[in-house]
Amino acid sequence: MGKFIIIGERIHCISPVIKEAMEKRDPAPILKRADEQLKAGATYLDLNIGPAEKGGEELMQWGVKLLQENFDNVPIALDTANQKAIEAGIKVYNRSKGKPIVNSADDGDRKSYIDLAAANDAIVIALCSKAGVPSDNEERQTYCLEMLEHGVGLGMESEDLWFDPLFLVIKGMQEKQKETLEFISWLSEQGFNSTGGLSNVSNMMPKHIRPIMDSTMVAISIAHGLTSAIVNPCDQRLMEAVKSADIIMNQTLFADSYLEL
Repeated sequence: MGKFIIIGERIHCISPVIKEAMEKRDPAPILKRADEQLKAGATYLDLNIGPAEKGGEELMQWGVKLLQENFDNVPIALDTANQKAIEAGIKVYNRSKGKPIVNSADDGDRKSYIDLAAANDAIVIALCSKAGVPSDNEERQTYCLEMLEHGVGLGMESEDLWFDPLFLVIKGMQEKQKETLEFISWLSEQGFNSTGGLSNVSNMMPKHIRPIMDSTMVAISIAHGLTSAIVNPCDQRLMEAVKSADIIMNQTLFADSYLEL
């Protein structure tokens, strides 16, 4: 395990501000959110353009070039249901600060995203699911190993498959949280990298509770072996938990100023 990797989730077309900026090709709101996330401690930026059925290839290339040209070739997770748009984004991607991440594959309809990553020497987030929520961790493990076999068979290194345990919303699925943590432990025991949309756990909670829940979940997940997460790095409480966990897990040398680094 190395230092925990934060993938910033805030450049997402679900946000009205970002959606409008993407439609109008207005760089200002996107650059503002990118800058905020990087200053807060993000390593990767997730560029989520949504389904992007029309014009997705051009939009993804515009977004990749915009971010990398303004932020010293920041590494990016290319996030869309339009596979051709991801391929287009990779064509203009500068790898000097890290491989692109393909977000994301599963063991069902999106298994071809592993092929895409393999063909382009990219990292792929592999959701341990096929259709819907797995019934138990044995099912998760089956999907994980099937995707691993598929990727390695295409020439990928196992470290380039980042397995997503599927973080579930606590409101309505509270009893499933320990199961998710146990699966993260299993991934860690196998030596696999892991990541996922951790802030999903606090969906539908009051705004003031979400940072409390997310920061607690990230700390517990790191203790179980999670190596990365797709989160809001501008959540100060969450980032304090991540930085503290890195010290406790002996991934960062302690200094009294560690929260400022």
